[in-house]
Amino acid sequence: MLKHLRSILLLPLTVTVIVPTILMMFSRQVNIGWGWGIMGLVPVLLGVLLIGLGLILLTATIRLFMQYGQGTLAPWDPTEQLVVHGIYRYVRNPMISGVLTILLGEAVLFGSWWVFGWFVLFGVGNLIYIPLIEEPHTAQRFGPAYETYKAQVPAWIPRLTAWEGDKGSTEGNAAAPPSESGR
Repeated sequence: MLKHLRSILLLPLTVTVIVPTILMMFSRQVNIGWGWGIMGLVPVLLGVLLIGLGLILLTATIRLFMQYGQGTLAPWDPTEQLVVHGIYRYVRNPMISGVLTILLGEAVLFGSWWVFGWFVLFGVGNLIYIPLIEEPHTAQRFGPAYETYKAQVPAWIPRLTAWEGDKGSTEGNAAAPPSESGR
């Protein structure tokens, strides 16, 4: 449990809390409600909704790592099993999607263009890092099971139905999320 807590504190917490807080302190740009008066409730509610959705995604992926992956979300302690359970049956990168959703929610809630810039930078960084570094490493670690999974489950836009895996084997229902936990 301690190794999971350490990876959560060092990775998602840094990206979603520490960096945005530093950016807002540095820029002195916090504009809850965007100065829209009563209409400012719209960005407040939207921001809270996005942050909540992101937290649900992030929590679900961490739980799956603990339950099935036998490792953490951290590259220094990756999962030992290819997890294709839960949300990973619909999309390959729900953890990053959760973090991005939290960041977008914070930018909207706090009316911060600096946090929005961090959201864009973090998103673009992952759009480059995941296919160029993480996915080849995951394919090397998990071989054909990951390649089959990758061919059936989209990276960013979820499938409408859950992928059931290869009915003739247990590969499709193995254990640790390819892209994010299979580092």
